[in-house]
Amino acid sequence: MMLDRRSLMTFTLSALASMSMGKKAFAAPQTIRIGYQKYGTLILLKEKGFLETALANTGIAVEWSQFPAGPPLLQAMAAGAIDIGQTGDLPPVFAQANIPDSIVYFGHEPKCGSSEAIIVHDDSPIRSIEDLKGKKVAVTRGSDANWLLLSSLLQKGLSFHDIHLSYLLPAAARPAFEAGTIDAWAIWDPYLSAVGQKVRPLATGADIKGAMAFYLASLPFYKNNPNLLSIVRNAIIECDNWAQTHKEDVTHILASSTGLSPDIVGNSVEKLTFRFNTMDDDAIAQQEAIAAAFYKEKLITTQPDIRKSIAQLDR
Repeated sequence: MMLDRRSLMTFTLSALASMSMGKKAFAAPQTIRIGYQKYGTLILLKEKGFLETALANTGIAVEWSQFPAGPPLLQAMAAGAIDIGQTGDLPPVFAQANIPDSIVYFGHEPKCGSSEAIIVHDDSPIRSIEDLKGKKVAVTRGSDANWLLLSSLLQKGLSFHDIHLSYLLPAAARPAFEAGTIDAWAIWDPYLSAVGQKVRPLATGADIKGAMAFYLASLPFYKNNPNLLSIVRNAIIECDNWAQTHKEDVTHILASSTGLSPDIVGNSVEKLTFRFNTMDDDAIAQQEAIAAAFYKEKLITTQPDIRKSIAQLDR
């Protein structure tokens, strides 16, 4: 199901019913709404049906909505249109800064720095991050690539003031990059792997020790349904365990989802470690550092308290 703009801004009320599961009772919605992207564990969860199987005897349905990037996914979550989603590291920081007390973190995947990069054409005279000064660079605002770009510039004593920045979604940035109307593009997989021309990375997520994907839930959903969120988490763990040992099947699913060739997707999948992790001090510290940097650069108006936005779930 694709959400239109009107749906993203419409607050949706979930019907709640009292029910029990095992020895624990919780208020459960008739439908749990999950936002996913073309790449990552949640689309695998959708295709494999682990969550639907776990909910088979509860009467609870699962509704899936696809998004082109993390920022619109979390806009939908803040608007009450979805309950759960997965994004990169920066989108939740922006979401919390714009709408405090709207989301909680309940886990993350291992870092995969090679999954995002700042790229230029292979024949470009731009050879380093410093060479981006005065150049046209595209990135999706609020995406994890947005953090990659800012952090890479800051490491070289530069900032967004030193480049001509264009905030573009991948669907608009790719043709602009391929046509040469922008000089560089900060982007993530699968869009990174889909670039049809020879490119050269100036920096990757590994250079900033970033590129971590987080699992997020709306604060109302978490407060009303903590036990149900635990069931979702357990289904994600089951899916990750399956994915780590079935990478050929994972490649087939993601190639179908993205429209990319299995060879391209397979090379990307081999870099990934599928493993659900609870929110630990390292993951929290990373998000705090990102929030502090964007606040210092006056790119967000408030600095969110990451540590107060961690879901506490039963095992």
